[in-house]
Amino acid sequence: MTDYKKFVPNVHYELIPLKNLVSNQEYQRDLSEAYIRRAVENFDLYQINPVKVSRRDGLNYVINGQHTIEIVARKSESRETPVWCMIYDDLEYTHEADIFANQQKYVKPLTPYDIFAANIEAGNEEQLTLKAIVESYNMRISKTKCYGGICAISALEYIYRTFGYSVLDQTLKLCIATWEGEVNSFGANMLKGIAKLVVAYGDELDENIFKEKLGAYSINKIVRSATERNNGSTGYAEAMLDFYNKRLKNPLHKGKLKNNKFVNIPEYSAKSF
Repeated sequence: MTDYKKFVPNVHYELIPLKNLVSNQEYQRDLSEAYIRRAVENFDLYQINPVKVSRRDGLNYVINGQHTIEIVARKSESRETPVWCMIYDDLEYTHEADIFANQQKYVKPLTPYDIFAANIEAGNEEQLTLKAIVESYNMRISKTKCYGGICAISALEYIYRTFGYSVLDQTLKLCIATWEGEVNSFGANMLKGIAKLVVAYGDELDENIFKEKLGAYSINKIVRSATERNNGSTGYAEAMLDFYNKRLKNPLHKGKLKNNKFVNIPEYSAKSF
């Protein structure tokens, strides 16, 4: 007969006020104010997990959930607010630290594609819009790099959230028209670099010239030129601008790209976490 106790943690659940939870142990990480702020702004009750607690010496030591505590405290504006806690009564300090250190060791994180697919199933508007834009060019969102697929999902989301629908649409239009669906043309930095050119120059960026000039260069050539600049998608935008301007009678002014505050928004500013 199977001994199920080997597979079921010896815990119980209680609602405990935030003020009665302790999370100052040496093994705990520093709180991320940026993460807490974003979570409070986008608060979702169904994303609140039970706090993992060790009840030791009459105190409730938090093993996992210190950010949850702060998010609920900020949102409710009270440390009297209770949260569900999963409580261990038989742990020592060293065992707590070991649990904390290894809690993510065998957890498989969700990929951007997993999250995107789940959002489609949930009927979320943003992902449905992105799917529609991509499919309007006879492409699809894909899990891996493949012909006819775009797997740089985070880049699509960044462009859409930061610059809007029309910029993403124009970015894909330019990319597909220029390199005719070449798989490596849909890399994250390439897409974001094109988007930054679209934002910086608007109607000055001639679609036909872009296709003629950039299409004469392989993706590998553009990647090498961009990598030498060593500054992410901005390097790609600068490299493509140089190729675009080469032997052009009326070149686009480089200062518009370098000095455009909207173009140079830090890429972590997209509201995803």
